[in-house]
Amino acid sequence: MSIFLTGTNQGLLWGLLALGVFISFRILDFPDLTCEGCFTLGGAVTAILIFKNVNPFLALLISGISGCVAGFVTGFLNTKLKIAPILAGILTMIALYSINIRIMGGSSNLSISRNSTVIDFIQGWFGISKNIASLITGLISCTLFIVLIYWFFGTQFGCAVRATGNNEKMCRAQGVDTDKSKIVGLMISNGLIALSGSLVAQSQNYSDVQMGIGAIVFGLAAVIIGEALFIKKFNFFVKLIMIVVGSVVYRVIIAAILMSDFIKASDFKMITSFVITIALMLPSMSSFIKKTLKRKKERSENA
Repeated sequence: MSIFLTGTNQGLLWGLLALGVFISFRILDFPDLTCEGCFTLGGAVTAILIFKNVNPFLALLISGISGCVAGFVTGFLNTKLKIAPILAGILTMIALYSINIRIMGGSSNLSISRNSTVIDFIQGWFGISKNIASLITGLISCTLFIVLIYWFFGTQFGCAVRATGNNEKMCRAQGVDTDKSKIVGLMISNGLIALSGSLVAQSQNYSDVQMGIGAIVFGLAAVIIGEALFIKKFNFFVKLIMIVVGSVVYRVIIAAILMSDFIKASDFKMITSFVITIALMLPSMSSFIKKTLKRKKERSENA
């Protein structure tokens, strides 16, 4: 139960990151590597603001805006300066490393354990434990942004963003400003990622310049696991839910494995690689099993 609660807490707090990665990689078809720097950016902005006694809810909002700015920079480098998507993301990510240290006052980490966070407010309001407060915070955040994302991508401009990811040349032929669609999509994606970093920083009561390392791997793992859970059979709203479910499942699996006596903390990346490989195999394995069963049925009918 402890493993499940810990994994669910972390999965929901990181769920916004998974949604952000889903928007850039799946909807926009844009391999955005800004993720790792942007996740830390959200945590750094939140930590320094809360450290200076700014309202944590306002700090959460400002961190999201800072992520949107980072997404704008990546989009601008790609669309206006014609830099390749992967390189544009890498350039922004590298710049953010130094920017994040600057934001935290020249330090590589910043503690906010003596300051109030969003989770502390929820804990005080409902009179519950910190773990349950983190769970409620993550659940409310994911639910709110799933609804907002679903609404946005149902609008005319949101549909243009989705169409840009599907077929950019066709959209341009129809008069759609694909550069604007890309930039806005990347701003939304990185805004969500920064919000996730903000929530994680408030949950762990500190921000560290290294906290974003592996964030892109986690986001992709959550998306892949979510897609493996029969995501193609459902509509867009359920797809968004399944991405968050994939985030939770991934965190629970990792927490359960790391609790084993045979596994060391240094094995984390190897475990991550193994879990993602299994998730990637699921769709093809499912298709193979279905084809095999269909052939057996056909043979039995012919016999």
